[in-house]
Amino acid sequence: MPGLHITDHQMRLYMSYRQTHDTAVAAAKAGFSTATGYRIEDDPRLPSQKKSPRGRRRPDPLADVWDSEIVPILKAAPGLRAIAVLEEIRRRHPEISPGIRRTLERRMRGWRALAGPEQDVIFRQEHQPGRLGLSDFTDTSALGITIAGVALAHRLYHFRLAFSGFEHAHVVLGGESFVALAEGLQNALWTLGGVPEQHRSDSLSAAFRNLDANAKEDLTLRYEAFCGHYGMTPTRNNPGVAHENGSIESSHGHLKKALEDALLLRGSRDFDDLSAYRRFVDEVVGRRNANNRKRIELERSRLTPLPKRRTADYEEKIVTVTSSGGFILRRVFYTAPSRLIGHRLRVHLYDDRLDCFLGSTPMMTLRRGLPVSDRKGGHVVDYRHVIHALRKKPMALPNLVYRDQLFPRQAYRKAFEALRAELGDKRACQITVELLALAHERACEVELAQVIDAELDAGRLPNLALLRERFGPSLASVPVIDVKLVALNAYDELAAVHVVEPASSLEVAI
Repeated sequence: MPGLHITDHQMRLYMSYRQTHDTAVAAAKAGFSTATGYRIEDDPRLPSQKKSPRGRRRPDPLADVWDSEIVPILKAAPGLRAIAVLEEIRRRHPEISPGIRRTLERRMRGWRALAGPEQDVIFRQEHQPGRLGLSDFTDTSALGITIAGVALAHRLYHFRLAFSGFEHAHVVLGGESFVALAEGLQNALWTLGGVPEQHRSDSLSAAFRNLDANAKEDLTLRYEAFCGHYGMTPTRNNPGVAHENGSIESSHGHLKKALEDALLLRGSRDFDDLSAYRRFVDEVVGRRNANNRKRIELERSRLTPLPKRRTADYEEKIVTVTSSGGFILRRVFYTAPSRLIGHRLRVHLYDDRLDCFLGSTPMMTLRRGLPVSDRKGGHVVDYRHVIHALRKKPMALPNLVYRDQLFPRQAYRKAFEALRAELGDKRACQITVELLALAHERACEVELAQVIDAELDAGRLPNLALLRERFGPSLASVPVIDVKLVALNAYDELAAVHVVEPASSLEVAI
């Protein structure tokens, strides 16, 4: 057809048809004119063989600086980006246009392919069932999870079997620590029902960070003891080489995308409590495991049996409850019942909680807190622990170091601020402390907070007398019981014992 170039395929068709047809017929079957057929007869080369090399359409903008300046820069710093090279060259030669960036990138890519340094090679591995399990942590802040409206700062501990793809995820509230690793790994193994031959981690780099030599050695021994309890061989990838842990690194993105899809289908990223969010994560991971159930069952048969019991997945610390009504652990102050002042508690430190024991007697479980910053510690306060003492000293409230953490809900804090603005510090402290005491004694913390919010929204201050009457025991609800006492001489009849002679065997027979 006029205006179109023939292709190599058309010419090969023409040459094939030309063996049995004349020039006009062969050209028509190949899809071009008879004149083109005669030109092919004179020059039987393929069209691709006739093309002349494409020449440069404009002068080379790098001709004066490539060999003399750019190549030495690339040899000295092979990993340098094209934009950095361009900025340096334009600093030396301002007349060079900034629009040559793409040209520079192509030239650098070609130079690296011909004369650049050797690159690292990833060696794909064939995984055997039951041989390797991997652990890692992944940041999930992009999911935007909230608990009762409060943003949840967390990450996920992620375990995966290299062969079958079995996964387990555990919500971690603190950082990447041995405690988080031990608890998550132990939960994964007991969920799986078996133990792989080897366990690989990323050198526990976060757990080792900022630790002295003795602490690192202690952590190494604990990790080896943990793996020894389950009969696993501990292995680690080289620091900073993420692809050596690729069987789980690549799975992080898939898991977070699955969680994101499930959140979009759910229609909300807010959960009532932490347990509800953990159930949500378990459901998503469970559905992913169900898709691989055949491979998982195949690998499960090759796993080593679990030991008879779990091992310790916590740190044990000894603390003393001070006269401040609490103790300090890892730069965080925790309140405790005042009757424990002066006693030493044994604390099992988990990622998200503290289990406290007096001797071998469990006393309480506290939420684990974190320091506010490098210079400022944190507070975990339960108002029930200190409210009885605060009622005796209500004026301690305004300057209390953990005042904001004392209020169990925002309604009590807003009530204190409103009372303080209207009635002054002394009266505000008295009423606020009594409100907290009422919430504790009547077990109405949530309901009382709702009433306080309604009063403040209506522009009224909380009325302590009315609230006590509303949440106190109603006289009408207490039944009147009339107890009639029995005369004491009525019990004398119980003292008389009448012995009945047994009937004779003859009488029984008759």
